[in-house]
Amino acid sequence: MVLAEYKPTRSQLLQVRKTLKLAERGHRLLKLKRDALMIEFFQVLERAREVRSNIVDRYQDAAGKLAVASAIEGRVGVRSASHALLQKPELELTTRNVMGIVVPKIKAEKVRKRIDERGYGIIGTSPRIDAAAEAYEELVEDVIVAAEIETTMRRLIEEIEKVKRRVNALEHRVIPELEDTERFIRLRLEEMERENIFRLKRFKEAGA
Repeated sequence: MVLAEYKPTRSQLLQVRKTLKLAERGHRLLKLKRDALMIEFFQVLERAREVRSNIVDRYQDAAGKLAVASAIEGRVGVRSASHALLQKPELELTTRNVMGIVVPKIKAEKVRKRIDERGYGIIGTSPRIDAAAEAYEELVEDVIVAAEIETTMRRLIEEIEKVKRRVNALEHRVIPELEDTERFIRLRLEEMERENIFRLKRFKEAGA
């Protein structure tokens, strides 16, 4: 900002002061928003950690049950049961608002099924295949929840970074420049007023 570009007038001084107040108010509001977003982020992060831990546990459990089913029923039997699935999971993607940020909301249907909904006959398959199928259905549910949470986290991080950049710009560039401009105009007006008083005094002395 070139201070010389500003004319040292009362109206310009008032305009700069008004702009400075708006910038300071915007700075305070953005800092509040940044802090609120950080709180929301850490809450979502805690949920993400829980879901990730659940996914690891459920994956290990599902893989173990699948290994047992494959060992007893054979790979062909397990694969045949998996291909019998008639109704695939359905996902409905909507959005919700978190602190002014649009994030996805995923609603899953037909992920967890009853035994008679899995397509394969109850007779001819063992409870081990049922256990493996149920374990993987639970795993898929957690993966869907994780996808929603991870996307929310990314959106929050992006917004936090955006707000931080605006806060820094106001704090380190815009507000200091406006303060310098206000000071420059004020001092210049005071100097001009002293010069006018001095000229007026000399004019009076010359006319005396």
